[in-house]
Parts: sequence; structure tokens; C-alpha cells
Amino acid sequence: MKFSILFSSHTGNTRQLAETLKNTLPDSECIYYGLPDQQALEADLICIGFWTDKGCCDEALTAFLKTVHHKQIFLFGTAGFGRSDEYFSRILTNVTNLLEPDNTLVGQFMCQGKMPITVRKRYESMLDQEPEKFQSLIDNFDQGQTHPDNIDLNNFKAIAEAMWKKVNSHA
Repeated sequence: MKFSILFSSHTGNTRQLAETLKNTLPDSECIYYGLPDQQALEADLICIGFWTDKGCCDEALTAFLKTVHHKQIFLFGTAGFGRSDEYFSRILTNVTNLLEPDNTLVGQFMCQGKMPITVRKRYESMLDQEPEKFQSLIDNFDQGQTHPDNIDLNNFKAIAEAMWKKVNSHA
């Protein structure tokens, strides 16, 4: 089964997942790897990576998703805020809801990613306003600086391998 891997990565976190996916799936079956491009649509399976922007994927990827029809889709993404499977689930639901109904979602993965230092500085500047809230955000920022880590990447690899086995058993 031919597949494409396309991704949008603001800070490099999602690119790291895309590289892991490229190294996990059979190279001989990959017909496209890179930024969203119509060439990716020539594959039966499209692996789509995104960074989280306001609880969803970014606008450019949103527009691209509207052009995808009759494909198997594997979604993967990163978000600056971690430690909450419920939050990750909401993001994945938001992105899934952008898919055209003639596509089939065959798998998904989310993990925390590091954020730019400017985000921490913004939280620090607001610490006096709501100390408890912004200290929690700073703590989350600091915890996320190591992500995606080896545990995230190994979990992603296992999910990707299971997805590949599943889609190829039905091919």
C-alpha cells in the first residue's frame, strides 16, 4: 500500500514525529514526504501531522484537509500542553471533524511538544495577576521541554506499526 506523510510543524515537534514515522513504515511504499502538497493525494493512505493551534490544526492544514477525499487517514500531532489525555482527545476530535466524510480514519496519536521560550516569558510576566494559574502554566512549559521524548516516540512507533499492519491486512 502506497502512503504519504505530510506535516505542518511550527517548532519542530511534529517534524520529529514525521521523521519517526518515515523511519518506521516501509520506505519503498512512501510516495511523498513533506509539507502539505497535492502530490501527497496520490497515495491510498495519508499520514497527516499537525501542531496544535487554538485547539486544532493550523489554518493551512485545515484548508488542505478539505481537498482530501476517499483516503485512509492517520492523524498525528503535538500540543504544548500535556498531561491530559482528555485535552489530546479534544484536539484529535477537532481535527477529525475537519476531514471530509468520505475518508476513513485508521489511527491517531498525540503527545506533548516543547514550546518557544517566548511563551514562558509571557507566563512569567502574568504571574503577579494570577499566581496559581500562571505557575501551573510555567510548570507545564518546563515539563514539556523534553517532549517529544523517547517514550513518546516509542509509543508513536508502536501505534504506527499497528496501524500499518491493520491497513495492510485489509488491502
